[in-house]
Amino acid sequence: MRNTTEIGRYGESVACFYLQNNKFKIVDQNFYASHNEIDIIAENKKYIVFVEVKTRSCYSERDLEFGTPAMAVTYSKQRRTLAAAQAYLIQHPTNKSPRFDVIEVYLHKNRESSLTEVLRINHIEDAFGN
Repeated sequence: MRNTTEIGRYGESVACFYLQNNKFKIVDQNFYASHNEIDIIAENKKYIVFVEVKTRSCYSERDLEFGTPAMAVTYSKQRRTLAAAQAYLIQHPTNKSPRFDVIEVYLHKNRESSLTEVLRINHIEDAFGN
C-alpha cells in the first residue's frame, strides 16, 4: 500500500470484516450526503451504527506515540458525520437507536515488502458521547 487512500480503504475493509464477525450487518459504505461522508453504516438487533474508520500504519509501536487515530475525529468531523447520518435516516427510516462509533485500525508496514498486517483493532462504541 502506497498512499493514504489505499490505506484508508484497506482499513475500512478490515473494519467491515471485524463488524461482521461481531454480529453486525453492513448496510452501506461510503455514504455521501452533500459533502459529508460516513465510512460504514452497520446494524445489529438494537442499533444502527454510523462508523468512522481511522487507520494508522506504522513500522513499530513507537510510531504510535503521536496520538491515536480517533483523535483525528474532530468536533467538526463529528458534526459533518451527524449531518450525514440525519440525511441517511430521512432516506432510510428505522426504529433502531442510532449510535456513532469509531474503529481504529492499526497496521504494521513491512519495510522489506508491500505487505501490511493488522496489528490491532480498537472499537470505540458511542464515541461521540451524549
